[in-house]
Amino acid sequence: MKKKSIKKKLIPFAVVSSLALGALVGSFSVPTADAKSNNQNSNNGKAKNVIFMVPDGYSASYATNYRWYKGEETVLDSMLVGMHRTYSANTEITDSAAAGTAMATGVKTNNGMISTSPDGKELKTILEAAEENGKSSGLVATSTITHATPAVFASHVASRSNEADIAPQLLENGVDVLLGGGKQYFPESLLNEASENGYQYVTNQEELKNVKKADKLIGLFAEDGMAPELDRDETNQPSLAEMTESALDILKKDKDGFFLMVEGSQIDWAGHDNDAAWAMKDSEAFELAVEEAVEFAKKDGNTLVVVAGDHDTGGMSVGGYGKGDANLEVLRNVSATGDFMESKLNADRSNVKEIVKQYTNLDLTDAEAERIKTAKTPSMAINQVVSERAIVGWTSTGHTGTDVPLYAFGPGSHLFNGLHENTDLPVLMAEAMKIKFNPGK
Repeated sequence: MKKKSIKKKLIPFAVVSSLALGALVGSFSVPTADAKSNNQNSNNGKAKNVIFMVPDGYSASYATNYRWYKGEETVLDSMLVGMHRTYSANTEITDSAAAGTAMATGVKTNNGMISTSPDGKELKTILEAAEENGKSSGLVATSTITHATPAVFASHVASRSNEADIAPQLLENGVDVLLGGGKQYFPESLLNEASENGYQYVTNQEELKNVKKADKLIGLFAEDGMAPELDRDETNQPSLAEMTESALDILKKDKDGFFLMVEGSQIDWAGHDNDAAWAMKDSEAFELAVEEAVEFAKKDGNTLVVVAGDHDTGGMSVGGYGKGDANLEVLRNVSATGDFMESKLNADRSNVKEIVKQYTNLDLTDAEAERIKTAKTPSMAINQVVSERAIVGWTSTGHTGTDVPLYAFGPGSHLFNGLHENTDLPVLMAEAMKIKFNPGK
């Protein structure tokens, strides 16, 4: 897999603001210059394949900070077509289970529920509808593959915590490719049964690279969630882009097409920890996966790529702390998550300055070092210091209820223009594929 670079220069903030305003006015349409370069956005034909990509926890603030972090325009900038609302059936602030259920089934449900209505009815998903039309299917995530977002597309349980019950359902529902973490939820008996049903099983980056002729594939690369992109150097775990590429290599063999969901799970986890460097690094990993998907779609000509975060996490801001500028350059020098740095502190935390210097290149003041030494959660204190230095603000360690951006590329992408409910997304994907899909039935 080659990294595809984006060569556009970072445009001045005032121009970014005017372009953003232009995108909001007129049914959230893509700016004209970008629409012209994205010639498939005008393709109103049938989409044989759909790649639905979910940067979990990703909002407009993440998108803006990531642009400054990267130093140039992003792949997603040219794909912006709208926004969508994220609230669940029982609260203005959704969790990933309810948001995922809405995006998979077209029905709002209560927080914590997996493709099940508030009254307990199982809800058909867009992946299941695609399978009924002869298409192959795949799920890719950097969390456990049984985590809320991947789970909603091919399982039905009352609570997202029932991951052991979700795992066999993913196989019973015939998902052809499963790539992510979560070995602990797939006992040997279940994997043996999968092997008997034609699945090839891989456990690390090297084995995934060497997959040649598989028609069905399970890749479980960690007992729990996979490693954050910042902490992955020695894990032998594949990147999100590598998993996406491998999934596409298998699914593209189906002449009837496929439905693939790809989640950048840990953008959300970084937001919960207020770890700005982790958030940006996993946003970068997600962008590389989007590049793989868009490159495939450009070559194929029959593939719709839809990108939508499920909600915002952490209430990230661009700037903050009463200061007049952002300083995202700080984050480019960070080489480990706050969690990893905490694991390197000694018992009395007397080495805090040395550890933070090693992994962030920041020289802590005595006051900053003392904050970390005395903190109940040292990793969070480290993250707060790094965020303050980068001037990235946070309002929460949970989710927020803000609307989030919606991106699309390929045949049917015009359907996603405007402000939508999250429940609209599977209906529009079905319309693009020209398949029947009746939410709640």
